[in-house]
Amino acid sequence: MPAWGRLYVIDIMGGPSRLRVFEQVVFDRIPGGSIPGFSSRGEIPLPPISAVGQVVSIGGGDVLFYVSSFLEPPILYRFDASTGSTTRIVTAAPLSSIKFDDAEVVREFATSKDGTRVPLNIIRLKGTKLDGTHSTVLTGYGGYGISRKPFFQGRFARLWLDQGGIFVEANLRGGAEYGEEWHAAGNLTHKQNVFDDFLACAQYLIDQNYTSPAHLAIMGGSNGGLLMGAALTQRPDLFRAVVSYVGIYDMLRVELDPNGAFNVTEFGTVKDPDQFKALYAYSPYHHVKAGTAYPAILMPTGENDHRVNPMQSRKMIALLQASTSSHHPILLRTSSSTGHGLIGASLDEQIEQDTDVFSFLFDQLGIQDK
Repeated sequence: MPAWGRLYVIDIMGGPSRLRVFEQVVFDRIPGGSIPGFSSRGEIPLPPISAVGQVVSIGGGDVLFYVSSFLEPPILYRFDASTGSTTRIVTAAPLSSIKFDDAEVVREFATSKDGTRVPLNIIRLKGTKLDGTHSTVLTGYGGYGISRKPFFQGRFARLWLDQGGIFVEANLRGGAEYGEEWHAAGNLTHKQNVFDDFLACAQYLIDQNYTSPAHLAIMGGSNGGLLMGAALTQRPDLFRAVVSYVGIYDMLRVELDPNGAFNVTEFGTVKDPDQFKALYAYSPYHHVKAGTAYPAILMPTGENDHRVNPMQSRKMIALLQASTSSHHPILLRTSSSTGHGLIGASLDEQIEQDTDVFSFLFDQLGIQDK
């Protein structure tokens, strides 16, 4: 963001942000004359594990900017360029009635199959004892160059923590948390890296005694639904419950849907031999095996989803129901009034779906509401 005599630059550092300041200066040029440029003036101090939103110039080199974190909603700050000081702008009304004074976020790293370090953002109550008994939800996305930055978790995390649970967000390859190289390492013929990253994160949580397979649930939607499908077919023993919203599961027919061409640049096409091999190698639908003890699964989908064909969820659930050897429920939840997820959904519909999801997770993980 350019401002009077200054330039403000937001960098995403694996998920969290930093905000740097550059001041306009004049450099000597040889032979003779001068050339304008910018000199670094360091970083603006930010809360730990936070993300910077919009930066707005307000004159004189000063700026306003939003900062969000997992435990606080977006907060407005003002940076005074003349003094180098940052002031939090206090609003008349509270930003949220949901408080997390008793919680903390720790950032740790799992090691993926190829040695890549993958960040995990672990939200837990302060003083949590690592004894492997905590009901844990692990979520991720890993696609389209979309960076999963710290954002306020609100009612979901509060309700989950109140039951003694742990909530974890992973920064997987396929996003852009470390730039385009991070994205390219998780798309097209490299998509399996995303699933390896996620499975490594799940194993890390188990190995570090945050949880155990009997207490671990995973959750994701859309491209993150594909992630859920790949995870549950590649390591069905690692999870107790799966919630997969509006997911993609048959990777050989994605491009045949009206919105399919949009996905080719991210997943590839069956028309390319190498991309076909990669798609088939991880396509969740094609790797459901009869007689496998699958975890409990809930797939919410929308009847009016024009981004991901709801048939993807229907056929995946049908095959899983016919194939599983466990007695865990495998459920399809279809809403006739929604499309892709809860985009544009009424408050009633949001509450109804959240109620079903929480009821499913509480039941499968043996959580007794406190």
